Amino acid sequence: MLLWLLLLLSLLLLPLALLRQQWSQDTRWSWIARLQHRVVWGVLGWATTWQWRRLEQSTVHMNQSQQQALRWCLQGAQGPRCPLGGSTEMSTFRNHLPLTKASQAQEEESGGQHPAPTSNQYQGFLSLQATLLGLVTLNKAYPEVLAPGSTACVTLTSPWPSCLPWLGHALGRVNPPGVKDPMVLLLKALRCPGLRVLEAGTAVELLDVFLGLEADGEGLAVAIATGNPGAPLPRRAAELRQALQQGPRGLALRLWPKLQVVVTLDAGGQAEAVAALGALWCQGLAFFSPAYVASGGVVGLNLWPEQPRGLYLLTPGPPFTELLPVKEGAQKEATSTLLLAEAQEGKEYELVLTDRVSLTRCRLGDVVRVVGTYNQCPVIRFTCRLGQALSVRGEDIGEDIFSRALSQAVGQWPGAKLLDYGCVESSILDSFEGSAPHYEVFVELRGLRNLSEENRDKLDHCLQEASPRYKSLRFRGSVGPARVHLVGPGAFRALRAALSACPSSLFPPEMPRVLRYRHLAQFLQRRVVS
Repeated sequence: MLLWLLLLLSLLLLPLALLRQQWSQDTRWSWIARLQHRVVWGVLGWATTWQWRRLEQSTVHMNQSQQQALRWCLQGAQGPRCPLGGSTEMSTFRNHLPLTKASQAQEEESGGQHPAPTSNQYQGFLSLQATLLGLVTLNKAYPEVLAPGSTACVTLTSPWPSCLPWLGHALGRVNPPGVKDPMVLLLKALRCPGLRVLEAGTAVELLDVFLGLEADGEGLAVAIATGNPGAPLPRRAAELRQALQQGPRGLALRLWPKLQVVVTLDAGGQAEAVAALGALWCQGLAFFSPAYVASGGVVGLNLWPEQPRGLYLLTPGPPFTELLPVKEGAQKEATSTLLLAEAQEGKEYELVLTDRVSLTRCRLGDVVRVVGTYNQCPVIRFTCRLGQALSVRGEDIGEDIFSRALSQAVGQWPGAKLLDYGCVESSILDSFEGSAPHYEVFVELRGLRNLSEENRDKLDHCLQEASPRYKSLRFRGSVGPARVHLVGPGAFRALRAALSACPSSLFPPEMPRVLRYRHLAQFLQRRVVS
């Protein structure tokens, strides 16, 4: 019913939008546009109230909701390939469907991939719910940020899980419809100094936008000065040149003084980009991710935009979600999954989703920590990805441990800001050279052009402090010191472009921190400058 109502709304709004384009030739909002905006918010208010009621009901009656989600999955797999005969008894479900691991699709060259564990059949309802609740909670946390003409998306992909172009147009986004060139989106945003919200598909995509803005600032200024026929904007072009001359720190607020919040979609490998943006270009701005996305699908809702780090509510489904306890040590495997109502605050779990099409219980590799509850549902925070651990002698340095150690080391390099990094186990590059196995670390920095040997050694010291197991192996000589390489500007941007070009790539792109394939490691190796 909700989808039909929104479709009807889109049909009503289209004539209004066309009428507005005919009546208004400048960038000011006419009364038609404001009427359109009020109509949309009125309908969204009703739809959001309905979604809140459904969310409350499902999270209060957790076990019943998960049973319904499991039944929905099984109904989609009836026939010879469904060994359960429609039974939703958990022990039967677990016995007949063993756990499988998600493949690292973004690092594969071709073929042989398992289907994404959260395929499109899940996304209609949950994506729409995440978008509607996200819009309303964002507007509550930051009043007036969604006023007409206050929002611009600077990437071809949107951070809102449910992409409804007519909805964005009706809410007053300045993006022109049907754009295929990201430069057009950036120019449109730069021509609008009154923006309050800046959107990008992911944080790494936004980082690429600002790096590109710096690299081609003069060309963008010329394009802005030229403007549309009959509407030159030389003053705005001068403001862009002046803002760029003052460096990256605080650039976003110099370009858009009313800017309050940056909206990006959370996914694996985004933490470094968020930290770099917050320390430099987007200094002083809040970040908001409307949903938690794993392996290409929505698995959690963000109802707390004011929180500095993303908090997500794991809903009881669909999709059918289980939690696999994470044990101490890499060799220890949990024997059984838990339902959402069985989660314990302070514990860490790996997410497990059941695919309705293939009837596969897939371990996503994403580890989350339960930090609270909403009714009977766990509220989680992303911790790390299991597939991104380093281990040349069984030491198992997780993504979160390595990231903290690297951040600590970079903090001791005078003037340096970390933009991106990638790691390779020495066996991938055959770089033993008579030494013990070790890590090859590629970093892209701002503010430092050369790395001294003293600076390189600091990473290994920080790793030893972070991991007693690694320290013990280093003391015995079983593991050699980590080798740090500085790559040139744009190296990781080029790597992301190469990964996105793969047919098996997912959105949002999960940036790999540990490269398992030689051709990707050599891609960075060819771009080493120090």
